[in-house]
This record gives sequence, C-alpha cells and structure tokens, in this order.
Amino acid sequence: MQEFVITALSVQMPNVLRWAGGIARLLRLYNIRLEGKQSGSAGTDALTLADLSLQELIVSALRDTDPIFRYCRIDAEESVGDLTLFPSDAPLTIGIDPIDGTRIYRDHDGDGYGVMLHLRSKSSVLYSLVFVPELGPHGAWLEATGDRLVCGPDDPSRSALDVLRSLPALDLGSPPTTKKIYVNGFQHRTTEAARRVSQTGLTGVLLSDLPGRPYEQLARGVVQGALLHSPNVYDFPVIAHVARLYGGDAVFVDSGEPVEFDNVWLDPKARMLRLPGIVACSTNHDDLQTLCNLARNWHPDRYQDGESLEG
Repeated sequence: MQEFVITALSVQMPNVLRWAGGIARLLRLYNIRLEGKQSGSAGTDALTLADLSLQELIVSALRDTDPIFRYCRIDAEESVGDLTLFPSDAPLTIGIDPIDGTRIYRDHDGDGYGVMLHLRSKSSVLYSLVFVPELGPHGAWLEATGDRLVCGPDDPSRSALDVLRSLPALDLGSPPTTKKIYVNGFQHRTTEAARRVSQTGLTGVLLSDLPGRPYEQLARGVVQGALLHSPNVYDFPVIAHVARLYGGDAVFVDSGEPVEFDNVWLDPKARMLRLPGIVACSTNHDDLQTLCNLARNWHPDRYQDGESLEG
C-alpha cells in the first residue's frame, strides 16, 4: 500500500502546501500570536494562529482528496482538524508540521520557515515534501522520494506538481563535503554542545547560523549532519530522510542503532511527540561514529537540571 500512498501524496499535496504557504505569507502581516506551550524554549513554545489554520487546511485536504489517506495515522504538531477520522495506529504515518520555524515566522526573524509533511513506516521515512514560502521570489520546494531528491524554486504560473516534476534531481552520489553539524535540542546547553562538536574536528553550528531550514541546508550541502536531543517526529524525519538518501544514516547515540519511529514519548511541556534520547545523523559514516562517541554518555533527559551535558 505504501507506493499508492506515496503516489497520492505526491499528486495531491503539492498544491495544498503551496496554498498553505500563501496563507502563511498573508497572516504574517498581522499579530497572530497565541499562548499555550511552556517548555522553556522560545523556539518550541512559539505558536500562532497560522499554525492552527494551516494544519486545518492540510488535515482537511488529507481527509477529502484521496480515501487512501484514511488508512494512515496522522502525527500533527497541533490538535486541530478532523484527526479522529484517521486511525490511531496504522503501519504508515503521515507527519505534519504546518509551520516549521514558528518563532522565526512569528518574530519576523528571517524567511526560513516551511510548511511540511512526510510519510513514514516504523523504520523508514518514505516520502518528504516541504514548501518554504518566502525563500526566493515565489518560495521553494524540497521533495524526497525513492532515490530522488529535488530542491528548487517555485513557479506559480505552473501547477505545483508540474514544477516539482521539472526540478532537476540532486546527485545523491556526491554527498556534502562540509564538516558542519547542526546542533539543537540541548536547551540552555546547546551552545556548549556545539562547542564540543567543534572540538572533534567537525564544526558545530546552531540554527541561528543557518540561512535556511536544516533539512534544506542538508540537501544543498551547507551542513552534512545533525546532533539533536529528543527531536520531534514532525520535522526530524525529513532530516533523517535526506541523510539516508545521501548514503548516510540517523542513529541513537547511546546504542548506535538506526533510528526507528515506534518508540516515542509525549513531551508535556511542548505538547509534541519526540524520539527518546540523543540522535545523530550524517551523510558520512565516519563522522556519524564521531558524533556517537562524543555524545554517548551525555544525559538522556532533555529537561535535566544543571549546566553539564553529561549524565
């Protein structure tokens, strides 16, 4: 069934994400801040009316455009939309992040926010689609499926599907050569975590150092991996997908085992589903091992007290 779901997503959802991006651009002109999340992280706690509106649109499209989507579980960052019409357990999951980068979006701190979805099984990410509404004159796309990865500008004079089909595929045989590793999720210790990465001969970089979203930067070779504490299941799977397409992997640092998505926990502070512990991903297996060796004994609790990274 997964091939039918991938095909349906690739045909039905590009126009929907483009519409969602247009709504996001419009709503950004107004004060649409909302309260509600209390994780202690400014990025995680950011919430706007646009997050809710765009999720309603995306979930409604999944509900109405193709009945095959009703066989998939939905992991959505917010709680709006007819989510009860989809099964609570299924072999395939569609993950939705209506606005990835909400703090940047809300605070007008750059244009690096995206509208995204992905399809995954419990072990693999099967399809990823991201629209970045304000990257370039008309926005930009990332799509990953099978052995094809594309990034490129949108053209609103053509259908979104036509644009995506015409974008040239990136050369997956030429993975990124940079040593930059995106580091996030360690709360007030994130800067220290990035410094430790840099001490290994790699280069730890923060989200504020990147000119775009991490998955798009990975696809373009600006970074070659990530070290993340308990990443959420809405955007991280796209990073893992891109790394694996380039021949790399995403693993749990404590065991070195590949990341699977059948063991998640609900973060009550941020109200989102997360993977447990620390995860590393890279397009380079030697560098992936370096990250595992570095962070293997760091504390697995995202919200631990104190300044130390170690457990």
